[in-house]
Amino acid sequence: MTKATLIFNARLLDESMDTPGALLIVDQDIRAVFQGYFTSQETASVLAHSVLAEDGREQDCKLELYDARGLTVTPAFIDMHVHMRYPGQTQKEDLQSGLHAAAAGGFGTVVAMPNTNPVVSSMDQALQIESEAAAVGLTNLFQTVSISKDFEGKDTSQLDELDRHYIPVISEDGRDVISSAVMLEGMKKAAERGIIVSCHCEDLTLGERAKPYRKNALEIMKAIGLSSWGTCEEGYNPDDVEQAAIEQIEMNLSKANDLLRLAEDTATARNIMLAKQAGCHIHIAHASTKDVLEQIYNAKYDKNNGEEYAPGFDITAEATPHHIALAGTEEPLIRALVNPPLRSEEDRQLLIECLRDGTIDVISTDHAPHTMEDKAAGSPGFTGLETSYAVCNTVLVKENNFTPQKLSQLMSANPARILGLTKGLLKSGYNADLTLVDPEEDWIVDSRVFCSKGKATPFEGKELTGKVKALFIAGRKVFER
Repeated sequence: MTKATLIFNARLLDESMDTPGALLIVDQDIRAVFQGYFTSQETASVLAHSVLAEDGREQDCKLELYDARGLTVTPAFIDMHVHMRYPGQTQKEDLQSGLHAAAAGGFGTVVAMPNTNPVVSSMDQALQIESEAAAVGLTNLFQTVSISKDFEGKDTSQLDELDRHYIPVISEDGRDVISSAVMLEGMKKAAERGIIVSCHCEDLTLGERAKPYRKNALEIMKAIGLSSWGTCEEGYNPDDVEQAAIEQIEMNLSKANDLLRLAEDTATARNIMLAKQAGCHIHIAHASTKDVLEQIYNAKYDKNNGEEYAPGFDITAEATPHHIALAGTEEPLIRALVNPPLRSEEDRQLLIECLRDGTIDVISTDHAPHTMEDKAAGSPGFTGLETSYAVCNTVLVKENNFTPQKLSQLMSANPARILGLTKGLLKSGYNADLTLVDPEEDWIVDSRVFCSKGKATPFEGKELTGKVKALFIAGRKVFER
């Protein structure tokens, strides 16, 4: 007997809809969308049975009812950039903890980066990870494959076997391909197969120049007991810390960040130029600087106005919740170590406007869990899956007047389109990956209750608005709080 589920007494929200209503799910997909105040189980049930009867399925369908209690039902979020640390780094994260964190964050699909141990450099490796992730029975996972074999920056032969239906994205994330010739070769192979090239844009030679400055700052931070994720420690009193030490930390990190700004700006220009030559779809990861945002805008503008590039060239881009919400040029957030670094308030404000006008297409977490020992030693990155929706709802919708529909577009519809998935909309025939949220619930971030093994977050102790309450995957409830 086929299972059908009716979610009623809901607010239905996607990129083009914001209305009271109910959803009928049959065979893992949305079958019908009912708009109106369906608070009565009986009324909603009559509508659902009428659709099932119209399909000739009323007798072989068992209808289950789910009262959303006035919560907002939205297409499940899709994250194009996460680090699951699997295989080989399970002290930081594993598939169980990472996919539970994704479910708690409302994500129906995540795209995992290949900078693991060993590096994911073959289709067989990727398919094995995807199979293991599917067995967890929570959030769907796509595993990326490295652009160069084993991140060595020399050989792209492993790309010859890839199938975009299983591996829609390749990436060298965590670093960039140093050789322009090798990057161009990888982009051309991706273009032939319709695969997206996600770029961590960083000139690694400039990145190396930044490391001594970060190391100097970390030594001072360790000596006086300050964190490398930008929080003010319990009992921390800036008056008790020598001002000279704080100034030395800020000076060293400012020099590092200036170099890393130049590294991002120059590498982005190179990668866009190569993508135009290769005719591939380039996806700019974690865009953070004013210059990079202008480059993305210009590339999109030129493309849309008929400038001649190799056929197939396309460009999309992502922003992270931490770059959207935080500026990092002053104490304490200048200590929040992440690549690319938190930027200036001017960069942050422009990033928000680029999300508003479509220059930036999606919000991705760059979920990068570390052990506390690794963070204390300077490992860059934060855990982000379980705070993403609340951060973006707070900063974009509550503080910057984005519509909830726009946020849904950035977190669901646009990433689904980019990945070629029949997800991201509340529409008949679309997969029933659904997230239930309370967009008005206030809560305090407490990393001790995270499902992720990674507890380092710059939002620790912050009050945010918007809480994920449940997740349905293919119409099946897999998470509820």
